[in-house]
Amino acid sequence: MSSLNSPRECVLVAGGAGFLGSHLCRRLLHEGHHVTCVDNFLTGRLHNIASMADHPNFLMLRHDVIEPLRCDIRPTQIYNLACPASPRHYQADPVHTLRTCVDGAFNLLEFARQSGARILQASTSEVYGDPHVHPQPEEYRGNVNVVGPRSCYDEGKRCAETLFLDYGRQNDVHTKIARIFNTFGPSMAQGDGRVVSNFIVQVLTGERMTVYGDGSQTRALCYVDDMIEGLMRLMNSADDFRGPVNLGSPRESTILNIAYRIRRLVGSDVPIEFLPLPADDPVRRCPDITVARHHLDWEPKTDLDTGLKKTIAYFSELMADVSNSHAASEILPADCKVSSD
Repeated sequence: MSSLNSPRECVLVAGGAGFLGSHLCRRLLHEGHHVTCVDNFLTGRLHNIASMADHPNFLMLRHDVIEPLRCDIRPTQIYNLACPASPRHYQADPVHTLRTCVDGAFNLLEFARQSGARILQASTSEVYGDPHVHPQPEEYRGNVNVVGPRSCYDEGKRCAETLFLDYGRQNDVHTKIARIFNTFGPSMAQGDGRVVSNFIVQVLTGERMTVYGDGSQTRALCYVDDMIEGLMRLMNSADDFRGPVNLGSPRESTILNIAYRIRRLVGSDVPIEFLPLPADDPVRRCPDITVARHHLDWEPKTDLDTGLKKTIAYFSELMADVSNSHAASEILPADCKVSSD
């Protein structure tokens, strides 16, 4: 079932060359919408959007959202997915990460007001920090270290939520907030440091699988297609429903169980190496999705093994020809329409 019952939209996806963003762009094009992908390519990859390059309704705009958007595009919908989402990436330049979360959110809100567009903020389960409540409902205020190594992302996203709600009320802009939990699938970056991509690449290359801590910490993994469906349903939900709303799988798995599953699905017996747990790494993470079920009629449909098989197949193909995959990630197809603001 399509989550869009609206007429053809003009959609701007900030962070559109990233993992989630590229899947969202592809889904929107499939449903007949005009899509503008905005990305600064710090973590987004040209490879992710190469298959859309010759689509007549697709436009790529190379731009960093910490600077105001000045262009002729007048979107009807804006998705703000513009921020590195893995600790390895967002900790590399924490000041830029924080500015992306806050300055970027403000600039896109201003653009939404000028365009008359509704706008969705991709927030995160990281706003709950290392939670004391399980599973985490939206009203839980979290347990976040405001000066820790992850705080540039955690606090940046918390501030962006405040900004979205206050700006929306003050300026009559239709805002939506999604709190995204752990998501996986094809187009994940090979070296992003996330648990699923790490494990798959390590097994496929015959390396030791690195488990941080004793592996008893949990994650609830949602397949990317289900997440995109949730985001689109939220964007097109009733005007008076702003969120925040948790989007993710309510089924927890331990890190060690995820490692065993991936090893079994690949058919490997590589050893597992245990390393110290990073600072402020959540011990448990699992969403309460009651609100999403009620307001969006949404819950994940893809079981974990099915999603992992598809992700393993993607990485197997990607790694089969390293030179070709590298070239694809660096060279934009000649017929891709590229603009600058």
